[in-house]
Amino acid sequence: MNIKPIFSLFGILLCSFSAVFLVPALVGYIFNEINYFSFILVFFGVMLLGLLMWLPNKNSIDALKISDGFIVTAMFWFVLGVVGAIPFITYGISPVNAFFESTSGITTTGATILVGLDDLPKSLLIYRQMLQWVGGMGLIILVVAIMPTLGIGGGQLFKMEVPSFESSQRLTPRITQNAKALWQIYLFLTISCLLAYLISGMGLFDAFAHALSTVAIGGFSTHDASIGYFDSFAVEVVCIIFMLMSATSFSLHYAALYERKFLKYLYSEELKFFLSVIAIFLTLTIICFATFSMLDWDTLRKSIFQTISIVTTSGFTIDDYSLWPGYIPFLLLVGAFIGACSGSVGGGLKSWRVLIILDQARQEIIKTIHPNAVVTSRIGKKVVDASISEKVWGFFAVYVITFIVLLVLVLMSGLDFESSFSAVGATLNNLGPGLGEVSSNYESLSSFTKIVLSLAMILGRLEIFTLLVLLTPAFWKR
Repeated sequence: MNIKPIFSLFGILLCSFSAVFLVPALVGYIFNEINYFSFILVFFGVMLLGLLMWLPNKNSIDALKISDGFIVTAMFWFVLGVVGAIPFITYGISPVNAFFESTSGITTTGATILVGLDDLPKSLLIYRQMLQWVGGMGLIILVVAIMPTLGIGGGQLFKMEVPSFESSQRLTPRITQNAKALWQIYLFLTISCLLAYLISGMGLFDAFAHALSTVAIGGFSTHDASIGYFDSFAVEVVCIIFMLMSATSFSLHYAALYERKFLKYLYSEELKFFLSVIAIFLTLTIICFATFSMLDWDTLRKSIFQTISIVTTSGFTIDDYSLWPGYIPFLLLVGAFIGACSGSVGGGLKSWRVLIILDQARQEIIKTIHPNAVVTSRIGKKVVDASISEKVWGFFAVYVITFIVLLVLVLMSGLDFESSFSAVGATLNNLGPGLGEVSSNYESLSSFTKIVLSLAMILGRLEIFTLLVLLTPAFWKR
């Protein structure tokens, strides 16, 4: 472990993150809120801490080792959770609740402990949205784009922060270009979403706030009723479009925007599968409503929005889906387990992993019927290397074990099974709203449960392996 480059990178990351506090400070000043100055103080405090870590170590070695990349990436999300909690604490929120809210924002989970959002200061509301926006694409990727100018390599950071990007999905030949391309596309989507919300009838503040969390697939809102507050079909359509775009692999967006290869959207097997999952889940939801004689235009509209919101792991709501009849609540929660496409800002297992698991199951069935058959794993026309299948199954096994351990810990707190299962599923998949006691808010949970679920959010954001590697003795013996 190389202490100096790790401290140097932590310093750069903190300095970059400090800029987040300036936006709510400006909003607070515009709306004449007395707490805006606290954001300025936090900005200078975090900036100073970052400089103290960076300046003494800025001339350290150029490149990180793999072990250093794991440490910086995993630990920084904990640091973000702690630093990001400061404005909530200054507002009067308890440290545990503040850490939970901050972690939920920066990991784009969208689970909240706050109630009465409509009455909170606009500076605090926009701060929550900024946390999600920065966490959506990943602050580390932004820093990777500027590291070469500071004389520090960022290759290992990029690999740790974007674990879903296989070699076949590289956007550009160089890591710095990758990071810049990702953020340019992300910024383009954000501005487009903002303009679309304004056209749909949202006010400027709400449009800006929701554009940040929509493109980040975060789910935080400025109103307790979330998107349902606006009761606008136009707003819901805009939200649906940008949730789907952000849940799509950014490598496809790059091909369309930079290479003018728009047909790649049509050829992507993962995107086809992702949209098929949404279509299947929506069909099953509609069938259930029809069975209960509850199907009308309003129900259809809510079904479309909630299905897309949950499967993309966005977490926006226009209705309390946990109260919907039959199997619908559990069905939609399962959709969040599948999640968005690889290389997107969404959570869940990721569609490409589920595709490979299903294909592997197909192979085993064929081999059972025809023991001597030679079966090749394929996704569309592409042959999947056996090593990739092994990694996917390894990830899935660790994912299941992690889920069970977290579930047992939450059940130990006394929470009922439905609420515990959905809370772990919603946080580990970075979804937000669950079922039962956590259908709309996590405020009533114990401090122990909130800490466990905060860990689940970070595990989900890092796709588990990046953090769990640090817990193995073999890592520290390197």
